[in-house]
Amino acid sequence: MPVPASAEPATDPYVDALADAAPAPALQWSDCDSGFSCATARVPLDYTQPAGRAIELSVIKLPATDPAHRIGTLFVNFGGPGRSGVARLRERAHWPWLFSDALRARFDLVSWDTRGVANSAPVHCFPDATAQQLFFAAYPPMPGTPAAEAPFFAAAKTLADGCAQRAGDLLPHLSTENTARDLDLLRRAVGDDKLSFHGISYGTYLGALYANMFPGRVRGLVLDGSMDFRGNALGVDDAAADRPIDTRQDVATGIAGTFDAMLDACVAAGPECAFSEGDPRAKWQLVLERVQREPISWDGQRYDYGTVVAAAGQLSNPSGWPILAATLQHLYDLRETPYLPTDALAESAVLVRELADVGTGGPEWLGGTGANTYDDNYTEAFHAVQCADSRVPRDERRYSALALTEDQRVPVFGRLGVLDALTCAYWPQAAVRPYTGPWNRKTAPILIINSRNDPATPLAGAAAGAAELADAHLLVVEGAGHSSMYVHSTCSEAAKREFLTAGTLPAVGATCPIDGNPFG
Repeated sequence: MPVPASAEPATDPYVDALADAAPAPALQWSDCDSGFSCATARVPLDYTQPAGRAIELSVIKLPATDPAHRIGTLFVNFGGPGRSGVARLRERAHWPWLFSDALRARFDLVSWDTRGVANSAPVHCFPDATAQQLFFAAYPPMPGTPAAEAPFFAAAKTLADGCAQRAGDLLPHLSTENTARDLDLLRRAVGDDKLSFHGISYGTYLGALYANMFPGRVRGLVLDGSMDFRGNALGVDDAAADRPIDTRQDVATGIAGTFDAMLDACVAAGPECAFSEGDPRAKWQLVLERVQREPISWDGQRYDYGTVVAAAGQLSNPSGWPILAATLQHLYDLRETPYLPTDALAESAVLVRELADVGTGGPEWLGGTGANTYDDNYTEAFHAVQCADSRVPRDERRYSALALTEDQRVPVFGRLGVLDALTCAYWPQAAVRPYTGPWNRKTAPILIINSRNDPATPLAGAAAGAAELADAHLLVVEGAGHSSMYVHSTCSEAAKREFLTAGTLPAVGATCPIDGNPFG
């Protein structure tokens, strides 16, 4: 049976004094098409100087559809870090598996571009969009061997140096601790006494910080696709200086487990999955053996070992799995055939473009931004926040050594969790005040949702994070993929909705099934 959450649980009286010293922004909402309203919020760049330089945050709202029964505002952070919350709410507010009609009836949905991102004092590390896109278009593929590392490492340093040169005044202020302060000012600005929040992926880290900086101001937090919060900041046993962020979260094991789940689903789907004929695992090994000997080329693209592994790690969104499976089948077909017929080449080129367009997750920044304006600064903002929030190794040799040992521990995918954080080795400066705890200040109950197999936020990390918080409850979705944003489950959406509207938690140990099969 569901367990009712206490209406007024005893909470820690602690309040972050720096945020309380800053005035709440005045939001002037205006129509911005399709039922959305937009505003800007002025907040301090440096919370130690609340009357000093201000920055403007871009904010968007979709009003509740049943104003008479409106509960308040549900703030949403869609993750990244570095993705535009404004753009993602526009795209995803009507996704029924994420925000059902019943949920949208009761809450205004509000998201924002967090500081440093998109249209909120964005981090720019290049003179213009053309220079940015040229740089990422030429970004070397993830190295599959030590001999291939030099260009990749050099590009990571060039990126960090460019950010130091062009955004050095912003970088010390882009920590998630400051974003949590921004969130409390936004809560005050919309007039809510306490915070209702749905944080996805990186947004779970923001939610955990808010819960510990403003524990008495939590109404209901849903942390979706969650992580080991202490591990993100300090590492296991505070050994952050020895291991990069995603290695500490064991993302490699998450990717490997999700890849296995994808292959299992492919076999079960039969002809509906392009890679199902024969033994997909044996075929995958043959593809790897071929690209270790010599890259595969088609349609002007060169697929070496590192590129193929990075592509296979794009698993967060199961809707992209059919395209990934078709791509793997084409690579398999090409392993001993220098040339495909023209129509097959054309089909292969389309598959590769579709795989990129789906945005299936993983270390997606490795291939560039795909933007056509400098509104998309995802890659720069991703590193600006991650490198500010977490203590990381600063010696590039450590990354090279770990790539080898992680590949031994988690064959094929081990290095992905090492090299996606390489830029932090060269990052110019840490945040002025990165958050390092405590993590267990008493709050209202928190609901954590995580897939059984998640390539970006493995279940073990979500369980560790739940144990670190004072009153967190873990709901496992019996599927593969990253967060409710991509793993469709009517059951988990209902659990989230009941928690946010009525304060009702799922039963201890409850799980949820997924809706359907990604292969049809």
